Amino acid sequence: MPITEAVNALVAKTEEAMQERLAKLSRDFSGLRTGRANPMLLENVKVEYYGQMVPLKQVAAVSVPEARVLEIRPWDPSALKEIEKALSKVDLGGQPMNDGKLVRLCLPAMNEERRKELCKVVKRLGEDAKVGLRGDRHEILEKLKKAEKAKEISQDELKLLEAKVQKSIDGWSKQVDESVALKEKEITTV
Repeated sequence: MPITEAVNALVAKTEEAMQERLAKLSRDFSGLRTGRANPMLLENVKVEYYGQMVPLKQVAAVSVPEARVLEIRPWDPSALKEIEKALSKVDLGGQPMNDGKLVRLCLPAMNEERRKELCKVVKRLGEDAKVGLRGDRHEILEKLKKAEKAKEISQDELKLLEAKVQKSIDGWSKQVDESVALKEKEITTV
């Protein structure tokens, strides 16, 4: 009995979920501070603008004029105070400075203790991603076993699909490990 399109679609859907997990991990890593300033550090900052909380990138342009300086230039100068207030709440180690046209955020040099803390965060995020991958594997294997019990696929096909899923999980897990190692290296490089 050939593998049904529904089973193939299930495997493809699981691959997409795994790919999204790796993309989320990458987004999470981009928000972690390394030795250099990066506009992604402010990705999750929300600013009160005309009574609503909106992402900073919707009310201002963020640039990096120097290695440890973020420059935030609002589209509307009236939002300057709110941007400064929102940046004061973000724990990046520096205080925002408002010069009337833009806000500068000078980031202090990272010390060894902070680097170690960030490495722990990176490892935790990597492990969370791997736990999610294992959850995806468990979910698809259960569905494949149900398909085999319903006689949609044979036992041989089930074994082949289980091996394919495990190989896929191993590949994604390896990518997570590589991403974690790369980010740790980036953080620990002075």
